[in-house]
Amino acid sequence: MVEDGEGKQEPPEEKGHRGVETAVLLGFFGVLVAAGIWLLGTMADVRKAKDCAGQGRRNCATIDVPAR
Repeated sequence: MVEDGEGKQEPPEEKGHRGVETAVLLGFFGVLVAAGIWLLGTMADVRKAKDCAGQGRRNCATIDVPAR
């Protein structure tokens, strides 16, 4: 019988990949934060249009002014 811990050797921790893993996680969280900011901006625009339409206004579309 093999008791717990006997005969099992854990592989050594690879320290070379730690930096790559950290960079990937940082990139993932950056994308997640950017998506959250974009979603909040979109929700604010929709809320403004909904409030405008709820007041009975007819011209609630945003007007883009061209740069001179």
